[in-house]
Amino acid sequence: MKKTHLKRVAAIAIAAMMAGTALAGCGGSNSSSGSKSESGSADGAKGSVYWLNFKPEIDETLQSLAKKYKEAKGVEVKVVTAASGTYITTLTAEMDKSNPPTLFVIGNQQGVKDWGDFALDLTDTAIAKELNTDAYNLKDADGKLVSIGYCYECYGIIANPTLVEKAGHKMEEIKNFAGLKTVAEDIHKKAGELGFDAFSSSDMDDSSSWRFTGHMANLEYFYEEKAAGKTWTECPATITGEFLPNYKNLYDLCINNSLTAPADLSAGGHNAEEEFINGKAAFFVNGSWEFAAVSEKVPNAVMIPYYCGVEGEEKAGLNCGTENCWAVNSKVSKEDQQATIDFMVWLVSDTDASKTMVEQLGVMPYKNAAQSTNGFLNNAEAYTKDGCYVMDWATNFQPNVDEYRKDLVSALNAYNADQSDANWAKVKEAFVDGWAKQYKAIQE
Repeated sequence: MKKTHLKRVAAIAIAAMMAGTALAGCGGSNSSSGSKSESGSADGAKGSVYWLNFKPEIDETLQSLAKKYKEAKGVEVKVVTAASGTYITTLTAEMDKSNPPTLFVIGNQQGVKDWGDFALDLTDTAIAKELNTDAYNLKDADGKLVSIGYCYECYGIIANPTLVEKAGHKMEEIKNFAGLKTVAEDIHKKAGELGFDAFSSSDMDDSSSWRFTGHMANLEYFYEEKAAGKTWTECPATITGEFLPNYKNLYDLCINNSLTAPADLSAGGHNAEEEFINGKAAFFVNGSWEFAAVSEKVPNAVMIPYYCGVEGEEKAGLNCGTENCWAVNSKVSKEDQQATIDFMVWLVSDTDASKTMVEQLGVMPYKNAAQSTNGFLNNAEAYTKDGCYVMDWATNFQPNVDEYRKDLVSALNAYNADQSDANWAKVKEAFVDGWAKQYKAIQE
C-alpha cells in the first residue's frame, strides 16, 4: 500500500468515526457483477463502470441494477461492496490497482481533503444538472464540485397525530417550541386518564443515548453555524454553547414529560420504538430509518422539527444529511468517466431504476427520480418546498466522538438524577469544554 494512502486511511478513519450512527446497522459483504477490462464492455462499447459501494444493505439491489443496465445499454458495470466498517481501507487498496473504481464515495469534508485529487469536477455535468438541490453537494476550497449526494436521511421528532387529537389537540398547534411544550405538558398531565404519555423513554444506555448526545445535540451546533452565517466544513477547535439553553428546552421537555422518570434513564432497558408504535407515547425522537417499523402500526405518523425556542424556528425543517455522496474518478479514462456519468443519470432518471433505488435509499435529490415511499423523508421534502431551512448534520463534526459523547452521557445522567443548576453547568462543561478537549486530543 502506498505511503500517501496509508496517511489517507488514518485521516479518514477519524472522519468515519465522526459519522456516529450514520453507518449503524449495516452488514458486510463483498461481491461484484460483471468484470472491468481495459477495453470497456464485452460487446465493444466504449467505457465501463466500476462502483465501489459502501452500503452493504443495498448490494443485492445494485447487482441487479448493474445487470439490467448491461442488458439495456451494453455497458459493463462492476459493483464491489466493501464490508461494513472497511470502506476506506478497501477504497485505498482499490485505488492502487490498475483498474480502480470509476465511481466511489466522498461523504464529508475530511474526505474531500483526502480524496479530492481523485475526484472529477462534476460542475455542469449531466448528473449535476439532474439535481433538484445543492444542499448535499461537497466542494473543495477552490470551489470544485467534488461529490454529490445520491440520497439522504433525516431525523427529528416522530409524532402520532391520532394520539395528539385524542388528547384534545391538533398537529397544527405545533409550529414552534411553545406549541410543542403546551401539547406535551398537557398530555403528560393527563397521561393517567389518556392511557399514554407525551414522549417515549429517553434512555441513556448505548442503544439510545446517541439520540440525544448525537442527534439532538445537532440543534446546538446547527444554530451556532446559522448565527455565524457559515456552514462548518471542518471540525472547529471550539464551540460557544450559545444555543445550549435551546437544547435544554427540548431535552427537559422530553425527559420530564415521558413514560419513564428522568432518574431511571441511566439504566436503560426501555424500548422507545415499541412504546411509540404500541400507542404508549405521542412523540418519539428518532429518524427516517424508523419509517418502516413505525408506519406498520402508526400509518399516519409524521416527523416534525426539533423545536427548541430559537427565534424564527417556525421556518425550521428537519435535520437532513448524508454521507452517501458520489464521486467520479478523475484518474480513469475519459471514456470510463463518461460511461460512469451516463450510468448515474440512468439510476436517477429511469423510471424503474430510480424507483428501485428510492425504495432502498429513501429520497434521492434529483428532478426525475421516483417519489420516495418513506413518509418521514417526504415530510422533509415538504418542509423544504415550503421554504423552511434544512438543519444540516453539523453533529458529524463532533471531535473524538466516542469519548466526547461518553462524557456527555455521564453529565446528562447526573443532571437527570438531580436537575440542579450546578448539574446543568456540568452538562455545559461536557458540551463546550469537552469539545475543545477532544479536539485537542485528535490533533496530538
